[in-house]
Amino acid sequence: MGTELLAPLDLAFWHLESDAHPMHLGALAVFAPAPGVAPERILGLLGARAAAIPRLRMCVRDVLLPVGGKAWTVDKDFDVHRHVRRVVVGDGDFMAEAGRLAGELMERPLGRGLPPWRMYLIGGAAGGPFAVLVKLHHALADGMRAVAIGAGIFDEIAAVTSARTAARGRPAVPPRSWLPDPREMAGMALGRIGEVGRALGVGASVVRAGRLDLRGATALTAPSSGTRRLATADLDAGDLQRIRRAEGGTANDILLAVVAGALRRWMAGRGEPLSAADPRALVPVSRRRPGGASAAGNRLSAYLLDLPVAEADPRGRLRAVRTAMDRNKAAGPLKGAGAVAVLADQLPPLAHRFGAPLAANAARMLFDVLVTSVPLPRSALSLGGCPLTALYPMAPLARGQSLAVALSTYGGRVHVGLVADGKALPDLDRLAAAVEAEFTELGAVITGTDRAPVS
Repeated sequence: MGTELLAPLDLAFWHLESDAHPMHLGALAVFAPAPGVAPERILGLLGARAAAIPRLRMCVRDVLLPVGGKAWTVDKDFDVHRHVRRVVVGDGDFMAEAGRLAGELMERPLGRGLPPWRMYLIGGAAGGPFAVLVKLHHALADGMRAVAIGAGIFDEIAAVTSARTAARGRPAVPPRSWLPDPREMAGMALGRIGEVGRALGVGASVVRAGRLDLRGATALTAPSSGTRRLATADLDAGDLQRIRRAEGGTANDILLAVVAGALRRWMAGRGEPLSAADPRALVPVSRRRPGGASAAGNRLSAYLLDLPVAEADPRGRLRAVRTAMDRNKAAGPLKGAGAVAVLADQLPPLAHRFGAPLAANAARMLFDVLVTSVPLPRSALSLGGCPLTALYPMAPLARGQSLAVALSTYGGRVHVGLVADGKALPDLDRLAAAVEAEFTELGAVITGTDRAPVS
């Protein structure tokens, strides 16, 4: 892998970051111990496997052309020990300590002269569970790409990757003429015209969807402090499917309705009145083609969804979400204000540099909270023979947003990672508890079951 220009959306994310506003995404993977496996062995495996992933050796450098552009280049002085570290937590509730530490580590800036990622081995008492925190700059990967990168640390994926590499050796790159085929040029020109027309339509939708009433009284719209907190929740995937079979819609519709109900509970618990306008969620949609998760760069669009927080009935919230999401899907991910990310493809690199502050403020006018689902491999995974028990994804916060919710399903559980601005939402644990309570109530209303929330 040599030098490649940052894709437009990667460049936008790179310029959006500041010391007070980290643009990091990641995951907290939790493992059960295995007999005879020492922390030193796990740390060594993390280092060796991370060093074997070509993308993790890339750093960002300035380029002369295009003006304002940047490029990914191989770090010739790459040292994996700068990126993989061990952190020991004290006695007590391991998950509580690991979550607290993960929040603190996510807010720390990544050095811009190095490949923009870190891994932390978080351990407690000897023979107890441990966790691995993976932190990536959003310019390096979107959610699906981050999963593809992070999966390289697991025993099963590492073994397959090693075997394939040994079998085929270094892949040959077919020669390509610098003179493109005229038919290809014509196709590119027509495609470019279509893209410009689509961008104009998205831009008009953004203007129509923008809100001037920023409702600064709520914690969701508090100014960014740069601090981070992490809280987690766990839901039963079997119960999720039972709700889906009984009510229809998709699993994602149900989870969005659960988030809406949890926000309602949390706001009521704070004594915060429901506003006249429901909070709006940005729901990312991948533009990757099937099998294209390994392609570099961010490939994202999104839907906008008004979360029906004012609706008192759980079934009513679910039906409202389903109707709105069906409408979004009928329009497609490349239309509407939620597709604002595709505008990045139409802008020259210099515009990303000077337009970053404007884009950061525009995000606040479009949505209040990010809610995303991150797909994981369905097979059982392990690290050094230690089985993976849970994986909590962590989505980045846009400037002006205080909360991002990410969900992934693994081992019969839906693992929910809530990332918040630490000063705006110091009671994030209460919101996590509200997610579990809301899921239980929705299940009782829809299927007639009554299960206690997971503690």
